Amino acid sequence: MPKLKIDGQECEFEGKKTVLQVAVENGIEIPHYCYHPSMSIVASCRICLAEVAQPNPRNDNKVELIPKLVPTCQTPAADGMEVYVKSPKSVANQKAVMEYLLINHPLDCPVCDQAGECSLQDYSYKYGRSCSRFEETKIKQPKKDIGTNVLLYSDRCIMCTRCVRFTREVSGTSELGVFGRGSSEQIDVFPGKPLENELSGNVVDICPVGALLDKDFLMSMRVWNLERASSIDGITASGDNISIEYNQDKVYRVKPRTNIDVNKWWISDEIRYGWKFVQREDRLRMPSVLNAEGGREDVEWKPAVEAVAARLKKIAEESGEGAISLLVSPMLSCEDAYLLGKLAVSLDPKAKLGVGQVPMEGEDKSFPGGYTIYAEKAPNARGVRRVLSKLTDNVLDYDSFVSQAAETKAVIVTGNYADAWVEDKLADMIAGKYVVLVDTLPSKLSETADVVLPGATWVEKAGTFENINNRLQRFVQAIKPLDYVKSEGQIAMDLMRYAGADFELSIYDDAAVRAAIGGEFVTDVHVPSEVEEEGIDLEYVEL
Repeated sequence: MPKLKIDGQECEFEGKKTVLQVAVENGIEIPHYCYHPSMSIVASCRICLAEVAQPNPRNDNKVELIPKLVPTCQTPAADGMEVYVKSPKSVANQKAVMEYLLINHPLDCPVCDQAGECSLQDYSYKYGRSCSRFEETKIKQPKKDIGTNVLLYSDRCIMCTRCVRFTREVSGTSELGVFGRGSSEQIDVFPGKPLENELSGNVVDICPVGALLDKDFLMSMRVWNLERASSIDGITASGDNISIEYNQDKVYRVKPRTNIDVNKWWISDEIRYGWKFVQREDRLRMPSVLNAEGGREDVEWKPAVEAVAARLKKIAEESGEGAISLLVSPMLSCEDAYLLGKLAVSLDPKAKLGVGQVPMEGEDKSFPGGYTIYAEKAPNARGVRRVLSKLTDNVLDYDSFVSQAAETKAVIVTGNYADAWVEDKLADMIAGKYVVLVDTLPSKLSETADVVLPGATWVEKAGTFENINNRLQRFVQAIKPLDYVKSEGQIAMDLMRYAGADFELSIYDDAAVRAAIGGEFVTDVHVPSEVEEEGIDLEYVEL
């Protein structure tokens, strides 16, 4: 295997790689702005220049220093090469580049959203001067509204062109370009073509400075006050890896996490901004029951759960097998689905289990950079079906459930959708039955159900989703559930306990539930208790 040395540290590498790529793989920092692993290399920022020595085949392969500094982002790594990032000559270049970049850069770190995660700020501390020698007047560049979600503060731009290359090579929409020359050079959108592609928010993520800003996050919270939870897209079927950033149980933004096998470095704007329903003011916050006058009244959890458990148990005993049905939303985790299914079959071994409707919007759309937006808008339809199939021989799809559950006496329905989801045929089917609704937002059913139990969104709990490509991925809890709100899994365990069902868990823990699933179904359930951060590709099973 070929090897090279970077500041004396020996690094092995395989295949065709640049010096900078080898450094990144080995945890060695070489400052850079314009380089991004997903896009073409332009070597324009010049801060990654370093002294390089390599074997000279014309001189018995003696290691000789290349006379000039070379861009490590563009220079192919070679066996026997020696790179000096911290040599006096390399450091002098880093300082010179930083001084040049700061000539016209405004000193507005105290009001810049990028402060705290800004490469220019970080490199200025490491490689910059303590004071500026620039005495002339800084060139002022305008602030621009370039799209629905993005602002451009041109005076902060260092012309790395990451955003331009993104729109050309990843989204394929080419809204951004470089206009002007010299000190008047600036990034802008082409006339009449605002930045409004479905991936536009990613340009904010890849901007190394605070030039491109997210309107939704603008001046809302300092990044050093944010906590971060590693999560999975809970809105679509793509299973994109995301970071939920929050403070004091309030979500402020969602950003992508890198997973080359799933979403690479990107997320769609739908995922980036689609979490807002989590903090809607009209969230269901208390259990409620339908009173004798047809109105609704809030009740405490214990009497609500006790009453539901007793009523379901009574219906199952009096009406016999097949009296209870359960519709599990594809918005729920595998763990929630298992516990709800376990509840239903513990009350009624012949309970009808179905998967809720899977929202579809348009068609799948693929982008030049390898990212795909899927038409399916449910994060776990496959996972729910996979788990329920181990509890019953016949997992019903939504339409089949609506027709077959008409024969049952009691229906447990789960929602957790971001938008209106209750269709007339479902509402008509359950009319006259004992209906227990577990949901997060008001709907047609929340007004008519006998009992409504407020559920938690995926941001407020932990579990696993199986995406459209059958990859099982774990997400962790970011914020606490609202007061008087519980996860669907915890609600199911509470109901089992009050109904007298034999189940070993009483407090929801996603890893313990996965262990219980695996323990009961041994190997064929395909929901392992330990899920790696990058997810697990499940063997596809025709269910």
